[in-house]
Amino acid sequence: MSDKTVAILGATGVVGTQMLVSLEERGFPVGRLVPLASARSVEAGRVVRFRGEDVPVELARPEAFEGVDIVLGAASDELAGKLLPEAVKRGATCVDNSHAFRLDADVPLVVPEINAADIAGNNGIVSNPNCATIIGLVPLWPLHQAAGLTRLVVSTYQAASGAGMAGLRELERETRAVAADEPMGQTDPFAHQLAHNLIPQIGGFDEMGYTSEEMKMQNEGRKIMHLPDLRVNCTCVRVPVARSHSESITCEFTRPLSVDQARELLEAAPGVRVVDDPAAGVYPMPLDTSDQDLIWVGRLRRDLSAPEGASALTFWCCGDQIRKGAATNAVQIAEHLL
Repeated sequence: MSDKTVAILGATGVVGTQMLVSLEERGFPVGRLVPLASARSVEAGRVVRFRGEDVPVELARPEAFEGVDIVLGAASDELAGKLLPEAVKRGATCVDNSHAFRLDADVPLVVPEINAADIAGNNGIVSNPNCATIIGLVPLWPLHQAAGLTRLVVSTYQAASGAGMAGLRELERETRAVAADEPMGQTDPFAHQLAHNLIPQIGGFDEMGYTSEEMKMQNEGRKIMHLPDLRVNCTCVRVPVARSHSESITCEFTRPLSVDQARELLEAAPGVRVVDDPAAGVYPMPLDTSDQDLIWVGRLRRDLSAPEGASALTFWCCGDQIRKGAATNAVQIAEHLL
């Protein structure tokens, strides 16, 4: 593998910063790094640290992609939609973490453990799925392969940093305000106070009462797993946790699948770690799953509400939404591009 010129669009944000770490950890063949960000970052003289050196941040603009082989996108939908096609025009292949291209029929939406083969059909852009989608689908995939997934009922418990650095800083500010008994004031980027609270809203509501975040699990899951008729009911909740999303998932299948069979499948699945000894108080939790790349799965059990003879299981999973839910998944896609 020859060294590549790699640009990171949004290099100073939470996901962009983690992309730098993931590239370095995984030994990606970066010959030249091009960190790109807003004029504000450039004017402030921002640098990023990569392989022991400080690399100056450059202005995100079309001309910055000249000579770039691979772009890792960690910017807003608007900026990605504007700049990544310009990168493609200049010969780069882009792996984008925004929502801008995810449901475009001509853009592969990829979790490498599931549909890496779809990468070959790209026209210059490969999309990274939503973080909660990735975390749920990695353990669901081996179960689907064995038993044929037909329906999901999902509740997500999503960390503050899922809203970026602004979300993490807001949770820290609110926690200090509560401790000091100070007025809360504005709670941007959250609709309500998050500290000591839960917010059952991530994104805007549609005419059916579902949020944009909730519909991603259905729409993206269908595309990634090539299951256009998959039925999904999802509720997404923001919780006062710094990092790592958690999910409760009930899944129905067309073929029989016992708890023991499911556990064996998950223990052998790439990207999954089974942590499941409830009697000993052992199960996945955000504190344990932060700053690593595996999806931890536990609380595996039969769905007691399923009709007689139906095949349905419930499990709990946790994963770092900044790493596997975003940055690491993007770098894995880039590795396949090599």
